[in-house]
Amino acid sequence: MFDPKVVVALDFDNKNDALAFIDKIDPSECRLKIGKEMFTYFGPDFVKDLVARGFDIFLDLKFHDIPNTVAKAVAAAAELGVWMVNVHASGGSKMMEKAKEALVPYGDKAPLLIAVTVLTSMGKEDLLELGITKSPAEQVLALATLTKQSGLDGVVCSAWEAESLKNSLGENFKLITPGIRPAGASTDDQKRIMTPEEAMNVGVDYLVIGRPITKSQTPLAVLKEINASLI
Repeated sequence: MFDPKVVVALDFDNKNDALAFIDKIDPSECRLKIGKEMFTYFGPDFVKDLVARGFDIFLDLKFHDIPNTVAKAVAAAAELGVWMVNVHASGGSKMMEKAKEALVPYGDKAPLLIAVTVLTSMGKEDLLELGITKSPAEQVLALATLTKQSGLDGVVCSAWEAESLKNSLGENFKLITPGIRPAGASTDDQKRIMTPEEAMNVGVDYLVIGRPITKSQTPLAVLKEINASLI
């Protein structure tokens, strides 16, 4: 079975524009990510519509609450038929373990459950504000380790953290990475980027790519070119 490595970040505030884009691509070439903005605008029915079209959906809502509430939210995501859902690792092991337990009844139809460690917008000063004296890299490793110990499937991380996380946490621990730009694409003001091929070579499992695909006039051709570079 083909396992698309590209997860297209859908960042549309207009449903018709989103569907017009989706009509141009193919579920055999990519998966789709729906975040807080689109989910708030369009709701769970939009997710179910895309699942019905054959797309694997990463529901990127970063749940962070008391364990029981997060467990129920994760189960609700499973009911939508999504491929992947995430929580904040800083919610702690009890929250993550409870979330994982909520997916047991779904068996092999359960979505992958991953965690967010340190937001890419946060630096050392931001962590100090929260009373965390570790560097961002140290905090990422600590939370990723806790995520694995809690039984989750992987983490969202920077491509620059991927190699050390893969070495520390093993080949089966999934790494999902934003900030990927195909060779020659605009960097969109991002300084620390990698191409898809570079990211896969350092251990990334799934590549989250947005504007280089969603803003293209020929998104399917861009997807095919990216996928060809990964073979």
